[in-house]
Amino acid sequence: MKYSHSDAELIHQPIGYWSWAAYKAVVTRTRGALLEIGTTQPQWWVLAQVAQAQDIKTRDEVSETLRNYLDVGEDALGAQIDATIAQGWITEDAEGRLGITAEGKEFFGKAAGVQKELWSERHADISDEEYLTTLKVLQRFIHNTGGQAWHH
Repeated sequence: MKYSHSDAELIHQPIGYWSWAAYKAVVTRTRGALLEIGTTQPQWWVLAQVAQAQDIKTRDEVSETLRNYLDVGEDALGAQIDATIAQGWITEDAEGRLGITAEGKEFFGKAAGVQKELWSERHADISDEEYLTTLKVLQRFIHNTGGQAWHH
């Protein structure tokens, strides 16, 4: 791969720009691939939370886990849960418990396959060691600037 700058120049490049550019590229690619199969990234998050849950989760529990993902926000997340229900992939009972439907299980399998392909695409020519180092460095940047981040 040809890099944008020499090593001597890269060392002085701004992390804010490059982390933003990486975010934009990854999220744009992910959302585009999910849109091609008829869903949004937040709907995927909701579906995955319900499909992979050991115990039945409520709307509030799913919202609690996902509310800080990419600054989606509580209101938008509620709309995405409603849209996932409207797609027929999950159900909600009177107590707010979410369950997966047969159609949801089938679609989850399809979407999980897309996510697996995207993971492989993103990680091409990147070792597990490099990936681990990258995440640790990014978490140190977050810590050093007083930020907070957590992913389930």
